[in-house]
Amino acid sequence: MNGRFLVDTGRPNALVTGASRGIGKAIAHKLASDGYDLILTCKNSIGELEKYAESLSDEFGIASVAERVDMSRSSDVRELFEGITDLDVLINNAGISHIGLLQDMTDEEWDEVISTNLSSAFYTCRQAIPLMLKKHSGRILNISSVWGNVGASLETAYSASKGGLNAFTKALSKELAPSLIAVNAISCGVIDTEMNAVFSEEDMNELKKEIPADRIGTPEEVADLVSLVLKAPLYMTGQIITLDGGWT
Repeated sequence: MNGRFLVDTGRPNALVTGASRGIGKAIAHKLASDGYDLILTCKNSIGELEKYAESLSDEFGIASVAERVDMSRSSDVRELFEGITDLDVLINNAGISHIGLLQDMTDEEWDEVISTNLSSAFYTCRQAIPLMLKKHSGRILNISSVWGNVGASLETAYSASKGGLNAFTKALSKELAPSLIAVNAISCGVIDTEMNAVFSEEDMNELKKEIPADRIGTPEEVADLVSLVLKAPLYMTGQIITLDGGWT
């Protein structure tokens, strides 16, 4: 991670974390189609993400770069931002889950979930806010979960991290509203991603029965909502917007 990632093209730019798959990948595609230059991060699939960033540049005529970053590490995030001199939009999407009884969870497993899902938003926002304050404008959007509102059995750490992210969103929005920087979150229900692939077909079918929309959501629907939120009036800030097919 060296140097300046994007030259000034006159287009708005966005940083999307956890962009190599699922929701993050769909968000990257939507923002590219909306005309954003992109900085995309992932932890493990950098080769795949580099090819994807190149394909977005070719398809939409935007600048797009991929960087390997462990968003749970403050030092990695600081190094990433050494190459970012201007930022319009920050999408905090990187996240992991952990399924199991809390009593069986190790310190390391707990720390990894909290660091990746919650602390990472602190690390990125701390670096992004000064860039946005210079312009007196910006948008921060955190990808959260309905489990942050209601909690999920066997996903206590994940639920705690997303509940913390929701509170983080509301509190930070109050700090930044006077500077014309909007901070919101999207609280996702069951979305068709690899994170939910751990559940059996039977489990997923049971979940579908609980959802009034009678289906699982798609990453593209999350991305479409992201696009709408970024276009919303700045007066909409501090909101946890639920996208779950009427489930909760």
